[in-house]
Amino acid sequence: MKLLLPLLGCLALSLSLTEGVMVCYYGSWAVYRQGDGKFDIEDIDPNICTHLIFGFAGLGYDNKIRVLDPWNELCDNYGKCGYDRFNALKKKNTNLVTILAVGGWNEGSAKYSKMAASAATRKIFVDSSVELLKEHGFDGLDMDWEYPTQRGGAPEDKENFILLLKDLKEALHANGMMLTAAVSAGKLTIDPAYDVPGMAQQLDMVNLMAYDLHGAWDTYTHHQSGLYAHPDDTGDNLYLNQDFAVRYWIEKGMPASKITQGVPLYGRCWTLKNGDNTGYYAPAPQPGMAGPYTRTPGFLGYNEICEGILDGWTVVNDPAMHEPYVYSLEHNRIWCSYDDQDSVKTKANYAKEHGLAGMMVWSIETDDFKGKCGRTFNLIKTMVETFTGSEITPGPTPSPTTPDPDATTTKPVTKPPTPPPTDKCKAPGINADPGNCHHYYLCSQNTEGGYDAVVEECAPGTLFNANAYICDWDHVVCAIPGMCPNDCP
Repeated sequence: MKLLLPLLGCLALSLSLTEGVMVCYYGSWAVYRQGDGKFDIEDIDPNICTHLIFGFAGLGYDNKIRVLDPWNELCDNYGKCGYDRFNALKKKNTNLVTILAVGGWNEGSAKYSKMAASAATRKIFVDSSVELLKEHGFDGLDMDWEYPTQRGGAPEDKENFILLLKDLKEALHANGMMLTAAVSAGKLTIDPAYDVPGMAQQLDMVNLMAYDLHGAWDTYTHHQSGLYAHPDDTGDNLYLNQDFAVRYWIEKGMPASKITQGVPLYGRCWTLKNGDNTGYYAPAPQPGMAGPYTRTPGFLGYNEICEGILDGWTVVNDPAMHEPYVYSLEHNRIWCSYDDQDSVKTKANYAKEHGLAGMMVWSIETDDFKGKCGRTFNLIKTMVETFTGSEITPGPTPSPTTPDPDATTTKPVTKPPTPPPTDKCKAPGINADPGNCHHYYLCSQNTEGGYDAVVEECAPGTLFNANAYICDWDHVVCAIPGMCPNDCP
């Protein structure tokens, strides 16, 4: 096994998967999905990932780390204690490493740029992050600033990002915690945003987001996470593949042993212009129809795609590529590029051959966790078994005689009835504003029998998707009939 954390003492990765790492992001808003798509913390199998990353925390305007969904993530005000329940998964596998991700696409970049610009504001962020991590029992922080110098950032972000990582590393390592970062796979982002040698000095691990390389923002079909370029690729499209991204990060100065290769557990989807061309580069000016669980045009979870395949969708393995695509002319001419068991096996072999630390997925809740198309979490398990060369076995659990440090003799709190709906809050948690999609409300139950509502702004270029409970691309949200009539053309 590669020793990723030589400075972290007790966190030197005594992992159940002894030949590599399997990093699994968890999109916490999946708890709001409907039917068989709903996925809560207890649906996570703690024995199939070495690192679980909770997505996401955010950044407040006071430069402190901020809990983005207090009702779901904290215990305050009769909340659901998501952070604590997430970290309690370590009781089922004591080798599990839990990390809190801060940032993400929906958070934007501008406020991170401002925070990183001075030592004083960086210290506020670092101190508040360490405090939050320690309070809830996380083992580290994943810095997911998307992206320095981009999306309202400043040219000096490239240098300031390194200063921020340096401050974080010192504080986290002093507390026995690790520092990771989610990074772009796109050359046009990597070049202006990242001082790669500087990042290599500060980060324990880099999670390479080698997906979303194509999507409905293109007007033609393509694979969103192709391992290699398509024969017809020209120009910048020659850079939009995993092999280029991995080699480029290594060439720029990131040790292969610190890189995890990201694989999507979802597909990017289009609506074919007509049924005459169903291959790569087929004209497709609109996103594909939304799925029953993720409910976002242009996006289907692998669990939704495999259900479509069971319903008769056509699967194609183009000999020019290593990944499948699926289409159905009967279902609104949908076309999706995605990864299946064979393609994730190919990618895991690639990562192993290139000396990478292991694999990473976004995100665990869209694998086939119900096992409708085979064994549960088959894509994750396939990657682990391919990379390690051995079958997954459960990690160690605490001895029954070991006292539970979280045991308490206090009586459980009796939760009062859910308050009646108000104009802002229909229920605890995330609530849409029907009249304004540029923001949403975070609603928490108070001790007076009502709601406290906080307005949360969506980042520039995004609108609130009331079906998916996230801020999403504005063009995606505006493709949903009837949504955001005041904010869409």
